[in-house]
Amino acid sequence: MKIITVGITGASGSIYAQSLLKHLDDSPEVARIDLVISQAGIRVVGEELGLKVAGTDARVVRELLGKESDKVIVHSTNDIGATVASGSYLSDAMVIVPCSMSTLAAIACGLTRDLVHRAADVVLKENRTLILVPRETPLNAIHLENMLKLARLGVRIIPPMPSFYHFPKTIDGLIEHFTHRLLDHLGVGHSQETRWQGSKRN
Repeated sequence: MKIITVGITGASGSIYAQSLLKHLDDSPEVARIDLVISQAGIRVVGEELGLKVAGTDARVVRELLGKESDKVIVHSTNDIGATVASGSYLSDAMVIVPCSMSTLAAIACGLTRDLVHRAADVVLKENRTLILVPRETPLNAIHLENMLKLARLGVRIIPPMPSFYHFPKTIDGLIEHFTHRLLDHLGVGHSQETRWQGSKRN
């Protein structure tokens, strides 16, 4: 049973975080999800999804998942005493989705200005799986250098670039396919409906 930390920061793409949380919550392989939303992330979730996710109570979970959940634990971004702030807390992986360029830069430089940064720093120092889903375009040299630095440290940089070999018909289809890719990298099973099966030839 896996324990996964999910960070949501102030970049466009909150719907990816919502989709991932729903899949993790539904998975029998996941025992606990620690959720941290930055202040900028709260604003973007509100503007893009029309949800109110301020605070750390059950209402945040209901807003994001549309239901109650005993798996999702919400932590305040200011809580330096949270479980995910310590390397002794045995989480399996962390994914920041979406990951703003300022968050990526803070992690690359070892800065811990909030709990998202601290949790990521802990995952790095404990040599656990850290996945960043950066959402920005175009990318400048600073962005690219920070990504390269983190990639060399073993961080998985997975931009939400859509693929089309599965012939998506809707935006939801694109989001689901990308969410499945994240689940693959987290080692969490899924339906595999959109996994590449090779070219079909006569």
